[in-house]
Amino acid sequence: MENSTDSTAMNFILLGLFDYTKTHRVLFSLVFMTFITSLVGNILMILLIHTDPRLHTPMYFLLSQLSLMDLMLVSTIIPKMAANYLLNSRSISPAGCFSQIFLLLTLGGGECFLLSAMSYDRYVAICHPLCYHVLMSHKLCSQLVAGSWLLGEIDGLMQASAALSFPYCHSREIDHFFCEAPSLMRLVCADTTVFEFFMYICCILMLLIPLSLIVASYSLILAAVLRMHSAAARKKALTTCSSHLVVVAMFYGTLMVIYMRPRSYHSVGHSKVVSAFYTIFTPVLNPLIYSVRNKDVKGAFRNWLGKTHAM
Repeated sequence: MENSTDSTAMNFILLGLFDYTKTHRVLFSLVFMTFITSLVGNILMILLIHTDPRLHTPMYFLLSQLSLMDLMLVSTIIPKMAANYLLNSRSISPAGCFSQIFLLLTLGGGECFLLSAMSYDRYVAICHPLCYHVLMSHKLCSQLVAGSWLLGEIDGLMQASAALSFPYCHSREIDHFFCEAPSLMRLVCADTTVFEFFMYICCILMLLIPLSLIVASYSLILAAVLRMHSAAARKKALTTCSSHLVVVAMFYGTLMVIYMRPRSYHSVGHSKVVSAFYTIFTPVLNPLIYSVRNKDVKGAFRNWLGKTHAM
């Protein structure tokens, strides 16, 4: 019994995103429906890409990995948040907190590099179409995906291990709806200057370097598009790239607000809203953005529906 009591005392308390007022219950229902929609949308995107031969290209393989990362991201956060809310429990163990930080940083960092790989794929497809299958081979595509996952895992492991190595104050109350390194730092009863500098350097490596590659790729793409003589070709290129740019802007914008602002500028309420955007709403928007204006995905979906009805 003493061990159980000690273990409970070591747990963190997540203050959550909602209270039990009528308005917040409605908001919780909307968030949970968004979670279900995100699960269905990303699973469907993965199934379509892997079952339809027309989508067996590097671009769609990278897109399937993005959907997998988004699927894992919402599954890391929302089920625990929903369980705590429905059971009126706010506790999370140190192991659970470590898992959330590790998976969030792994998936967030991996997605940063994956988005840069997707921008390189669009650069090759538009600027060097005749050499596309050489410059974007299946081997290189697999290496880019593996590298994205590996770099994300390294970043996640280092930061999660460091964040949970500090002594924490007695309350252990995290004013958030999941364990996130910046929120956890507010509870530390020690000097965190070195860790915050280390975290800032990691953010430069994981955010700004991939973002620089994306900006460079799209600058070259824009220059190539402006030189195109065919209006139809320009429209197709811009339509394909605009979807990716919207995803990049949403994802990088929210991450940079959370992880690259000085600590003195962090507002708890603001951080919760921004975190909710990239952990809840971005994963549900990605499959919509990539499918609504994409004829190949819509065609694959119609074929899948036809096969389902035939069965």
